[in-house]
Amino acid sequence: MLKPIICQIALPIPLRRLFDYQLPLHLAPNSLISLVGRRVRVSFGSKREMIGLIYSTTNNTAHDLTKIKPIIELLDTQPLLSSNLWDLLHWASLYYQHPFGDVLQQALPSALRKGKEATFKMQEYWHLLSSDLNISEVKRAKKQYQALLLLKQNPLSTTHLKAQGITRNTLNILQEKGFIECIAKQPEYNLNWSKNLQESEDKPQLSTEQAVAITAVNQQNKEFNCFLLEGITGSGKTEVYLNILTPILKMGKQVLIIVPEIGLTPQIIQRFQARFNLPIYLKHSGLNSRQQLDTWCHAKQGSAAIIIGTRSAIFSDIKNLGLIILDEEHDASFKQQDGFRYHARDFAIKRAHMENIPIILGSATPALETLHNALQGKYQHLHLTQRAGLAKPPTSSLINLAGLPLQSGLSPQLIELMRRHLQKNNQVILFLNRRGFSPVLMCHECGWLVKCTRCDAFYTYHKKANYLHCHHCASTLPIPQQCYDCGSTQLITNGVGTEQLEQTLKSIFPDDPVIRIDRDNTRKKESFDEYLNDIHQGKYKILIGTQMLAKGHHFPNVTLVALIDVDGALFCNDFRASERLAQLFTQVAGRAGRAEKKGQVVLQTHHPEHILLQELVNSGYTQFSRNALRERKLAQLPPYQFQALLRAESENATLAENFLTLCRQILIKICLEHNITEKMLLLGPIPAPMERKAGRYRFQLLLQSTYRTLITQTLQRAIDIFSKSPEGRKVKWSIDVDPIDFT
Repeated sequence: MLKPIICQIALPIPLRRLFDYQLPLHLAPNSLISLVGRRVRVSFGSKREMIGLIYSTTNNTAHDLTKIKPIIELLDTQPLLSSNLWDLLHWASLYYQHPFGDVLQQALPSALRKGKEATFKMQEYWHLLSSDLNISEVKRAKKQYQALLLLKQNPLSTTHLKAQGITRNTLNILQEKGFIECIAKQPEYNLNWSKNLQESEDKPQLSTEQAVAITAVNQQNKEFNCFLLEGITGSGKTEVYLNILTPILKMGKQVLIIVPEIGLTPQIIQRFQARFNLPIYLKHSGLNSRQQLDTWCHAKQGSAAIIIGTRSAIFSDIKNLGLIILDEEHDASFKQQDGFRYHARDFAIKRAHMENIPIILGSATPALETLHNALQGKYQHLHLTQRAGLAKPPTSSLINLAGLPLQSGLSPQLIELMRRHLQKNNQVILFLNRRGFSPVLMCHECGWLVKCTRCDAFYTYHKKANYLHCHHCASTLPIPQQCYDCGSTQLITNGVGTEQLEQTLKSIFPDDPVIRIDRDNTRKKESFDEYLNDIHQGKYKILIGTQMLAKGHHFPNVTLVALIDVDGALFCNDFRASERLAQLFTQVAGRAGRAEKKGQVVLQTHHPEHILLQELVNSGYTQFSRNALRERKLAQLPPYQFQALLRAESENATLAENFLTLCRQILIKICLEHNITEKMLLLGPIPAPMERKAGRYRFQLLLQSTYRTLITQTLQRAIDIFSKSPEGRKVKWSIDVDPIDFT
């Protein structure tokens, strides 16, 4: 009697285990080894069906065979993911302490997670049924005649015919008449694009620093090396990337470029398309499921020369990867903050190491962790200290707001500065990282504030939409007619948001068009791209924006940039707050004076004497970052220490706190058993900075050590105990390795 084939399946659920299923004999291939990595459809629970991947196979099981369910369907004829990517995802599961089944799903487009076939969309091709057809019969039907003339030359796809003005209805009529026939087949794509590689000759002249950086990478482009390209804003980092790509592409190798925001992808792809006559594809959440699957297929089969995407693009299964570029590597959006809490930068470096290829981390304001590795010699440090072409760095200054009359946060000095720049037909950017009209609605009589009922936060007033919105739990509330405490109808706003700033500027500068760019104003698809195009054409003179406007954009006519209110970051309880402010200031300042026009940067503050602001204005990010590293070393904080954060949340505060108290006891016991108590610091459990969010109380416990491996090993020993504890089943809990956000 043949022994049953038992498959251990990794399913996309938050359970840290695999599940046994029987493979029916009629589904079994000749080789059991080829089963690993293939998708299957299985029954889970009483009514659900799920798509999982086979992790391993065996003929033995500890379970009763009669209770092991059969696999419903084997979806693939071969392993779906390459062995390199499979190993990388397995490493990520162990390092980030996340279930392997859920990690695997990150590497699959949504269509594959739903069980769709891992192929391109079938294309319809039309051809004549006979070359001897007398097409003059339809000469009076102009579109039908046009279609037949085109098809007489060679078969064409529906897409091509539509581009020529031939509708589907016309094709259907011709098919009914017996003139043409439709055949659906897989599209064919060029896999030998490197043989026809042509590079545009319209290239700017390289500076000495750019040439040195390009040479350094090109001399070591056949093996793993991590390069930090630290270049001031406007120094031409993209031009360096373009030159480094050329020899890689000529070898027929593919390139993966990761950017922090979807909004940055159109302008980057335009630069690369203008330089290379190569197939370039996008990978980000703004694409529909079919587009994402097609990009995945292009990357996997090798027909994509360049893949440009956001954070999740790092999971792309790329046939012949030769280089990874991670632009704006310092950006916090590279860290996933829920579910599988990975960091795309660290994941990319590990991938480059495993695939033995170079990786470039580019930034004007490197993260302190990255900078530390470069200064220690782990990464090769490349510098661009001069702006490209004739552009000069902007001048920086502070405006002391103490005692000044303000109009929606604008000082008289700033208004006058804006007027001077606008009179010269230049553009101005005002940065305010606060959406809505006002962050607070309060009672003018008793001081009552409209607080979110589900979070430890206040509702933001959105005047245009006429409602209150909590930006933490997304709950909304109609505008109250009177104070809930004293009954007064004197409700006023307190604080300034981008919506209020826009309204005020339109009244101060009625002849200068104003555009506001934030998440509220760019919800419609492609609206952000349209706004950017209008800005480049000079349609708007005053640009108001949040962080969306601070990253990577090139506005040659912007000569004045002002930061309206950053004082809150000066007294934040997060040790990374000063680093983020310094990066933000430098990035926003970089939007000014990027062409031949001289730029100016102004920062409004009530604390002009603050050492951080003085350092940024007078010495810049380079000096700040070196001083900040010295402070981190003295305080024994990352990058000199490694951290992992245990979070627990529940509608009952006691349950969340009790679970983390139990976790602490378990961790202490493990540290004692392995004699590492002195090498591991445990802090907590304590309430999160925002203790209540979306109706749930949140607590956290921090692990810290000089040794990264100790944290990993300790958590691996403890995690099963956490999972099996009765307390752990009563709360929602997670582990965040290398956390960057403690809120």
